[in-house]
Amino acid sequence: MTLEMLNYTVAWPEIFLLIMACVVLVVDVYLKDEERNATYVLSQLSLLAAMLLISLKGSDARVIAFNGTYVSDGLANVLKLFILGIVTMVFVYSRQYLQQRNIFKGEFYVLGLFGALGMMIMVSAHHFLSLYLGLELLSLSLYAMVAFDRDNPRASEAAMKYFVLGAIASGMLLYGMSMIYGSTGSLNIADVSQAIAQQKESNVVMIFGLVFMIIGLSFKLGAVPFHMWLPDVYQGAPTIVTSYIASAPKIAGFALFIRLIVEGMGGFVHDWQGMLIIMSVLSMALGNIVAIAQTNLKRMLAYSTISHVGFIMLGLLSGTPEGYSAAMFYTLTYALMSLGGFGMIILLARTGFEAEDINDFKGLNQRSPWFAFMMLIVMFSMAGVPPTVGFWAKLSVLEAVINVDMLWLALVAVFFSIIGVYYYLSVVKVMYFDEPEDTAPIVQQRDMQIAISANGLAVLLLGIYPSALMSLCLSVLT
Repeated sequence: MTLEMLNYTVAWPEIFLLIMACVVLVVDVYLKDEERNATYVLSQLSLLAAMLLISLKGSDARVIAFNGTYVSDGLANVLKLFILGIVTMVFVYSRQYLQQRNIFKGEFYVLGLFGALGMMIMVSAHHFLSLYLGLELLSLSLYAMVAFDRDNPRASEAAMKYFVLGAIASGMLLYGMSMIYGSTGSLNIADVSQAIAQQKESNVVMIFGLVFMIIGLSFKLGAVPFHMWLPDVYQGAPTIVTSYIASAPKIAGFALFIRLIVEGMGGFVHDWQGMLIIMSVLSMALGNIVAIAQTNLKRMLAYSTISHVGFIMLGLLSGTPEGYSAAMFYTLTYALMSLGGFGMIILLARTGFEAEDINDFKGLNQRSPWFAFMMLIVMFSMAGVPPTVGFWAKLSVLEAVINVDMLWLALVAVFFSIIGVYYYLSVVKVMYFDEPEDTAPIVQQRDMQIAISANGLAVLLLGIYPSALMSLCLSVLT
């Protein structure tokens, strides 16, 4: 009885969110279109209550539950709070956007809640099966969200590409897991790690399993050469869905890597380190170079995401707790920056107009100096310009690779980062130095304006005072 109560106690946030997602689904069926705000409010309250439950757990002590399939620790608590916080912000951005396009439906919030639940399960997975179930719950929710605007052919095409390539990646991951199971006889991450530590020589089957798992994980993160879905999905999906995909799932992808590769396959660090070096360099190169040629801001931010994934991998490939904490810091801050970038696109959009081209930001400073400043902060942060948080994120991962005697890799990263500054500053240039082509007033609800302002200021304040978040990331990974 004690064990059962412990199981339910540590997993209360997930259980609560599952119940509330089902409640929102049922309640929404009985609501008229003009009463749809009730679905929005109930969804937001569900997320906030789940965050409160995580906070009330208090202890960061590591607890294994549900027969070794679930783990609750400091890392899980921090990542879940960030995931739920970012999904809450996405929902704030979503209301007027969906209303203006006549797609203000409860399905968006139900899928968003189930996606958040899938991410929470991934973060606390301690078993290959629970990890895969969380991943598939998230993936299926995202496929449906991309195709949410059924009358938009671009969205339908993007969803089909995402679904087909996502299915292939999931198959690769599952095949890799089956190979690891065949070699170790266990699907428990701790048992797999122990079996690897006891092996005196390299196991070819396990190496192949590791390769397949790295391929599956790299697709979910969007690393080169498994990035082909990302620009099309970012551009084709409704902008509010793109903001969801570009932010919170990156945190879940980081957790997936820590649980599966670092905790489970840490004994093969020298094997997966080489693979990550190649993918990191390719991601930074292709992402930054191809982004220069983009005129569509959503597509530019997609290639920007690829380059940022390359930087996150710099911290992961170091194989040290300091490197993992730097990668975690980068992932959390990038999710915030990405949310701010797409939030600005949503802010400028209106009925019949998607502000997704760089030229749509021309003269924004003349139309709204405050929101031009918010976009400037986000672009400077993505470029790594001090005193924004992006500078400290890049510096921390560069320090991690230098500390493991990979100075050459840090120099390569700095070189491609300098290239990346060009296309970020091009957005700033059109906002401040070009004449506006669109002089329509920016009309958004007050909650949206407050949320985007808080988002931009958070990026700035975390850059001025980065030590608290850095220390938190280090404490939960050591």
